[in-house]
Amino acid sequence: MKVTAEDFIQNYSRLADGALTEPLTIVENGEDRLVVLSAAEFGRLKRARTAIVRPLTEDEVALVARAEVPAEYAFLDEELKDVS
Repeated sequence: MKVTAEDFIQNYSRLADGALTEPLTIVENGEDRLVVLSAAEFGRLKRARTAIVRPLTEDEVALVARAEVPAEYAFLDEELKDVS
């Protein structure tokens, strides 16, 4: 759901309650500015972001090194050119 900042201020209680079950995007000057979501969902996202990932084994690294991208996905290389 998207609302303007003015609508959010005027209808805070109702919209904040709705954000407990569905993220709410606040739009300002025609652009998405903020997202309001429940504390539970924020916690879930934060935990997912900081989840520990195990290092690859040497065999897995070798498999990745030998992997080839199918030709139909070659266009995705363009999206990686500006990634640092």
